[in-house]
Amino acid sequence: MLPLCGVPTTIQRGLAPYRDLFCRDEGLAHNSRYLTGLILSPNKTLQGIYDVQVWDTESPRRRAMHAAVFEAQWDAEALMPRHRAVVAQEHGRRGREVLSLDWTFAHHEWGPKSDGVTKSDDYGERRMTRFQTVVTAVVANRALVDGIEVRVQAPNVCEAEEEYLRATGQDCYEQLGQARERLLELLHHLRHRREYKKRTEIVVEIVEQIEREGHFPEAHYAFDNGVLTVGLTHWLESKGKHWVSEVECSRNILWRGQWRRMAAVAAALRHTAPQSFRPFQVHCRSGETKTFWAFTKTIRLRRYGRKRIVIVHEREDLTDVPRFLLTDALHWESGRIRETWSFRWTAELFHACGKQGTGLEAAQVRTEEAVKRHLRFSCVAQSLLQRAPAEASSVEKFAFAQGQITLGQRCRAMARAVFHALLQGAQRLFTDGHSCEQVLEVFMPA
Repeated sequence: MLPLCGVPTTIQRGLAPYRDLFCRDEGLAHNSRYLTGLILSPNKTLQGIYDVQVWDTESPRRRAMHAAVFEAQWDAEALMPRHRAVVAQEHGRRGREVLSLDWTFAHHEWGPKSDGVTKSDDYGERRMTRFQTVVTAVVANRALVDGIEVRVQAPNVCEAEEEYLRATGQDCYEQLGQARERLLELLHHLRHRREYKKRTEIVVEIVEQIEREGHFPEAHYAFDNGVLTVGLTHWLESKGKHWVSEVECSRNILWRGQWRRMAAVAAALRHTAPQSFRPFQVHCRSGETKTFWAFTKTIRLRRYGRKRIVIVHEREDLTDVPRFLLTDALHWESGRIRETWSFRWTAELFHACGKQGTGLEAAQVRTEEAVKRHLRFSCVAQSLLQRAPAEASSVEKFAFAQGQITLGQRCRAMARAVFHALLQGAQRLFTDGHSCEQVLEVFMPA
């Protein structure tokens, strides 16, 4: 547990474009320390971050940091729009960029009362867990992966409320107070039904906001079949943006005058016309070049109209399970479609980095506003971490990086800067005549 003496210079510079969002310098200082803790503290809750802080003057109470981060009237709603404007300045100068849409489960086994937490079946963990459903938007090029929007989906309580209303219904209410309470219950249920939004509806709202701001005019979209909806595709096409999505093998397409499942069409092609799968090379986002075999054709789908489908195999003998890609870009070749689709996995990189490195699922706050602010700070922290200056390490423990600079090395460079400030503070205290016990009490109070 490394005591945090102040805020590293890297984070101070990275937060400079956000300065006008905070009302006071004290509030900015608390938020800067909180963001530093999201990167460097092993315990990324506010209590854990506060415990490792070292203050130059009398330390404020933990309640002061909590109020400054989660309750103060700084412009929290403008944080993500400003973040998108900041990261767009670099993305536009580094080649192809793609916007990836996805969601993830932020687990909270010890925070059942946090806003948005529900206990349900987690198909990834294959068990019942407590989690928040977090819808995300990520912009990526070959060098950077930045989360540009995070929203928590409110749990759907409508079915439970309907079951309760059916079980407690009466034919007649003799007391006026009982009738009033029943009416309030019905009104609350109607309000919850109106306010509840599906993940796909939240995705459309996010895309509308991103396109309205116009920071990524050249970026197209990649997502999987859980996000694919008619409303989303029609909206993107109306704005002149192309999209690539994976579709399930059971989807029906119009094939030679008949509606057939994609899996059946792919199987028939493998057996009767394997030569129709042409090899092509894709320069993946990681820099690796891979060879695939694909069949592509413009077909018609119900409700979606004419689209281009690509059936992709990774083996030359076509024995592996194919991947089915769909796009509205009828003029794109197979290589470009597959390359664009490869950027869809940047959302998974963002989720993994956020959960393991910047506390995406570490918040132990209850209110909706506090949860929003924590998730947004996690996005900003992940972007600042990517841009932290670092040098390729020659230490044996980092030999696996093969001379490349990893996020772990950038985090280590930040930790070294904090440790340097810690040593300078200790040197100053020893010079002033303090004993070891007094210095220890400053850095780690009993």
